Amino acid sequence: MYNITEYSKKQAEKLGVEIKPSTRKDKKIDVFKNDKKIASIGAKNYGDFPTYIKTKGKAYADERRKLYRARTDWCAKPGTTCWYSRKLLW
Repeated sequence: MYNITEYSKKQAEKLGVEIKPSTRKDKKIDVFKNDKKIASIGAKNYGDFPTYIKTKGKAYADERRKLYRARTDWCAKPGTTCWYSRKLLW
């Protein structure tokens, strides 16, 4: 099971959503708005910004964030699964 980080919790609060560990075995987080599940985000087999900070340091995490955001620039539409992933995990 993925342990939701303080970073993701703070980001969720800013966005006005609730996050819980995902019920899907291949995802990290389920996102809820008004008690309705709206997305499952974060592939468990991949890292994310707060995890990289913890395991490899801030400089490495910053570089990974830059690369992630560059390749997901197309999914900046608010409310999409990709958008939530960018906001909550990166």
